[in-house]
Amino acid sequence: MNRAAARQRGHMGAIRMTTSLRVGIAGLGTVGASVIRLLERQAEALPARTGRRIVVTGVSARDRSRDRGVDLGGAKWFDDPVELARSSDIDLFVELVGGDEGPARLAVEAALSSGKSVVTANKALLAKHGLSLARLAEQKKVALAFEASVAGGIPIVKTLREGLAGNQISRVYGILNGTCNYILSRMEQEGLSFEECLKDAQRLGYAEADPTFDIGGFDTAHKLAILTSLAFGTAVDSEAIHVEGITSIRLEDLRSADELGYRIKLLGVAQRTPDGIEQRVHPTMVPKSSAIAQVMGVTNAVTIDADAVKELTLVGPGAGGDATASAVVADIADVARGIRSAPFGLPSDALEVAPRKAMQRHEGGYYIRLSVHDRPGAAAAIAMRMAERQISLESIMQKASAKQRAGLPSGAPVPVVLITYATTEATIREALDAAMGDGHIAAKPQVIRIERE
Repeated sequence: MNRAAARQRGHMGAIRMTTSLRVGIAGLGTVGASVIRLLERQAEALPARTGRRIVVTGVSARDRSRDRGVDLGGAKWFDDPVELARSSDIDLFVELVGGDEGPARLAVEAALSSGKSVVTANKALLAKHGLSLARLAEQKKVALAFEASVAGGIPIVKTLREGLAGNQISRVYGILNGTCNYILSRMEQEGLSFEECLKDAQRLGYAEADPTFDIGGFDTAHKLAILTSLAFGTAVDSEAIHVEGITSIRLEDLRSADELGYRIKLLGVAQRTPDGIEQRVHPTMVPKSSAIAQVMGVTNAVTIDADAVKELTLVGPGAGGDATASAVVADIADVARGIRSAPFGLPSDALEVAPRKAMQRHEGGYYIRLSVHDRPGAAAAIAMRMAERQISLESIMQKASAKQRAGLPSGAPVPVVLITYATTEATIREALDAAMGDGHIAAKPQVIRIERE
């Protein structure tokens, strides 16, 4: 036997003698079943990487009789996830139930209080209770790991918390919801309406029967709250996030964006400003030349602006059983190795309550689509309202041709698009309110922020 083989045999012998890590999994849906399959596929590789065998010894789900396509014969069944969390049969509790209250919160708190490490994919729970759960984990000297809670298979949590520890981060932003990115991509590429694309997303399983959480921007907001804490060392503050969804986006907006050299994406953006931490979720025009503009379909992407690495973009699958399971198993492996980091990068007592920057003070360029009554002086009056507030217009585009206007009744509304240079949200809103008061605008204006490189 050569030396390398002897070393490998000795290593494997040491693994066999090491105590196994006993895992309890609550929630056996798509992700939970995928975690079990992945652990089975990597049953030999994981001990070599972590020094411990990883064994699922307990499970909990609502329906005991359902066939999930995985072998649960070696695991004890618990009808109550809280009972599983407290059980002496497990060392590590994996929470895949979902929801910010109820069984998920009770079970995670029970596991941590019992001195067990926790792995979770639950962004809603962390966005609402992350700070208190981090404190409890630190008090009990156990791990609270949540790589799977943001951007699926993209290792963004470890990147921010560990990989970029030597950087000062100024901004983190990204496409954090695959459903919205799928809808906007289909609308742009195929010229379909929002309603048609949403129905397709529901048929394919990308959107729920009630899609409000996704298309309203709330899922993105929960994920952004976690990223903000990791990036800036602040207490999780989901209430500070300005949230807009994509339900108002129309084909004419996507076409105008294309003409101007942009794409529209639903972004979650967090950035440090002189006034505080700005957190916002809304449709955004991004330059086609940017890395994030190339991300189409259900894929996610996160861009980090930092002083040492400058700009770093991570792209990958943001959802799905295998992608999310990959992140869950990575956290399980860390626990098996004995790795325990402060959940949000700093001890919970060191996380600052950062001053909130009001959305009204956000500065940037704006795309504004107006439905303007086609009569003399209307466009000039709107431009005057902008000038009164020192808003500089980069361009004004009349989106109806002379032929189209000729076919409309006298004074009927026509589409007009304004592009502004950098100004504040409050100033834009004031000018539009004044123009609405003048009676020149026939419908609520469409306002989309522009993120220039």
